[in-house]
Amino acid sequence: MIRKHTISFKHAYEGLVAALSTQPNYRVHIFLSLLSIGGGIYFRISYFEFLIIGTLITMGFVIETMNTAIEETCDAIDESIRPDIKIAKDTAAAAMLIFAIGSALLAGCIFIPRIIPLFS
Repeated sequence: MIRKHTISFKHAYEGLVAALSTQPNYRVHIFLSLLSIGGGIYFRISYFEFLIIGTLITMGFVIETMNTAIEETCDAIDESIRPDIKIAKDTAAAAMLIFAIGSALLAGCIFIPRIIPLFS
């Protein structure tokens, strides 16, 4: 039983390494995540606000990972341009875009009120 879980963890780790090494958007997520964490520390955001930022960071990586899985699966089925595959890939990318916009708005609600006084 433990061996089965160990193998599952190994495969999940390999998937994470593959995504980190092949997907440029992961690097963007890492940069923005570190910027958000650093900003949270600098501005001394509340515990609850850190929970929100941590949830957004985690969900962003999850959605980007699912987007990557869908794109890779579609490419494995057929690399030629097919309308049905295009819809699958475009809607997976749209999910990430919708999440990114929502995350930016939520992070803005947390950070903008703290940034504006720096320029006054």
